[in-house]
Amino acid sequence: MPATLLNVRLLAVTPNALELIYAAFRQCYHAGYVGDMWDGLMAGEPPREKQAAFVERILASGHDSPVEHVSFTFAIEGVSRTLTHQLVRHRIASYSQQSQRYVDASDFDYVLPPSLAKIPEAKARYEAFMAESAACYRELQAMLAAKGRKGQTSNEDARFVLPGGVESKIVTTMNCRSLLHFFELRCCMRAQWEIRALADRMLALCREALPVIFATAGAKCARLGYCPESERFSCGKYPARPA
Repeated sequence: MPATLLNVRLLAVTPNALELIYAAFRQCYHAGYVGDMWDGLMAGEPPREKQAAFVERILASGHDSPVEHVSFTFAIEGVSRTLTHQLVRHRIASYSQQSQRYVDASDFDYVLPPSLAKIPEAKARYEAFMAESAACYRELQAMLAAKGRKGQTSNEDARFVLPGGVESKIVTTMNCRSLLHFFELRCCMRAQWEIRALADRMLALCREALPVIFATAGAKCARLGYCPESERFSCGKYPARPA
C-alpha cells in the first residue's frame, strides 16, 4: 500500500491536427470547398508555417470553435478519487475510469498530500488510517464472501469504506477547445493542488504536440493580464479584475 505518484501519458492526437484545424478555419472564410485543398495541405501547400500563422491570427480574434475538430487522449495514473471527482465535472470530454466494482482494492495505493507529508505526525496518522481502511475493506469482503457474495459482488459494497485518497487510473479524451478551458481553470493557483499538477503535466504534453494552439495556454489570468476573480479570491500574481 505505498503512496503513489502522478503519471500522465499522451496516447493519441487527432492525425494531421494542424492541417485539420487550418482547413476548418479556412472553410469559415473561403467561398470554395476545403475538401478540394486537402491533398495540397497534406503536401505542405501552403507550408505548415503559414498554416500555423493563419490559425494563430484567427484565434487571436476570438474565433476558436474550429479547434474542436482535434482531440487529445491521455492515460492518467497516480491520482486520487478526490481528483477524478473534480476532473469528470468537465463535461465536454470522454472518460474511462478504473472500476472499484471489478478491480479488487484490498491492497490499494494512495495519494499522500504534500502538506501532510511535511508533518511527521500527520503523515503517520494518515498512513495508519489508510491501513485501517484497507483492513476494513478486506474484512467486509470476507464477511460478504461467507454469505455467498464473492468477487465483484463483494467489492461493490466493501468499496464504501474506501477513502478519497485511494489511487485511481483513468483515460480521458478532450478536444482542444475543452482543453483550453480546462487549463484556464485548473492551471490557476486557486485550483486544488493535485488537479493543478495534472493540468500542468497535460499542458506540457499539449504544447509539445500542438504548439500553435497551446503555446500560450494556461491559467486565464495569464491571458487576460488580470485576475478574473474578485480581489478577495485573487492569489496576487496579477492585479484584480478592473472595475
